[in-house]
Amino acid sequence: MRAAFVTGRMLFGGFFAWSGLNHFLSAEQLRGYAASKGTPKPELAVLGSGALIVAGGLSVMTGIKPRRGLAAILAFLVPVSFQMHRFWAVEDPVQRQLELVNFMKNMALAGAALMMMQLPEPWPASLPVLQEREEMYVRLGGRDLQALPA
Repeated sequence: MRAAFVTGRMLFGGFFAWSGLNHFLSAEQLRGYAASKGTPKPELAVLGSGALIVAGGLSVMTGIKPRRGLAAILAFLVPVSFQMHRFWAVEDPVQRQLELVNFMKNMALAGAALMMMQLPEPWPASLPVLQEREEMYVRLGGRDLQALPA
């Protein structure tokens, strides 16, 4: 079960880390898209939201302060869904369907983030947990040998 949890965590967090990185790699294109949707200060919105989800994604992936990372992801998903994917205001049926799909995807991701916020911390195999494990070594003949547990 631990492997499935860690794999899911990497996929979920990795999705946001990559999406956030893409905000920086494709900033000009995304700025134009945000401007077309009526987003105020679109360049700042693209870069700020990119930073928000990179931080959130890395937090989930590493398990470092995961509730704060999930809150960052939620702080991105909710307003973006209602600003950028307003399917109810689109006349063209094909475009309406595309916006509906993106809106519903974001709502599903928000639901997953809300569920993960209920997990007790620290998460299994998170960096804080791995760093707490102190290894004890005995130096013998120029070689480090792991000591027996105390």
